[in-house]
Amino acid sequence: MELKKSKEANIEQMRIPLILIGGLFVGSLVLASFNYTVKELVNDGNQKDQAASAIQYQEEQVEDQPEPENTPPPEVDVPPPPAEEIVKEENKDVPPPPAPPTGPPPAPPGDQNKPVVKPEIVEFPDVEASFPGGAAAMQKWINDNIEYPQTAIEMGDQGRVFVSFVVGSDGSISQVKVERGVSDDLNDEAKRVVRRMPKWNAGEQAGKKVPTRCRLPISFTLQ
Repeated sequence: MELKKSKEANIEQMRIPLILIGGLFVGSLVLASFNYTVKELVNDGNQKDQAASAIQYQEEQVEDQPEPENTPPPEVDVPPPPAEEIVKEENKDVPPPPAPPTGPPPAPPGDQNKPVVKPEIVEFPDVEASFPGGAAAMQKWINDNIEYPQTAIEMGDQGRVFVSFVVGSDGSISQVKVERGVSDDLNDEAKRVVRRMPKWNAGEQAGKKVPTRCRLPISFTLQ
């Protein structure tokens, strides 16, 4: 018995569409796998590039950082030490007040600028100044205290030396000078003897002791 094929059950007619559908499906799978692989490669490449860029940026930052200079440490303000409290000592012995001056009161300020007026020397007083004990005592004192210069003895110098001097109101002798002399050695010795004399009795003028000028010859005689 011969079998007859049904047109509706003929599979040969569906082969070509099925092949096309299968090829399309396989092509889709291949295309999808290819896109996925490309994306992974791109992502991996981008990540590597980003990592390399980050490493290079960090190296540039490290190289660009300046080396720290040897700067001195910051100064620290040290507060000054607290001042020691000064403890006042109580019950201290108070020094006594200074004693008042016992001398004459000081001159008023107006009198300090005034020039000091020396008393006038009287040439011819009412009462002449005199050596204590009189002329004989004076001659004896001169003979006891005079020293004849050795050079004057060797040169044979002798004579009278006239000396003038002032007897103050207190009897002191000053302003001794030679008015007429013999030699330098004899003149100096005459002045020395007069200066060493004791105080004289002061001269008087109108009942008051005043400075007077006196003149005295001193003789030098070789024996």
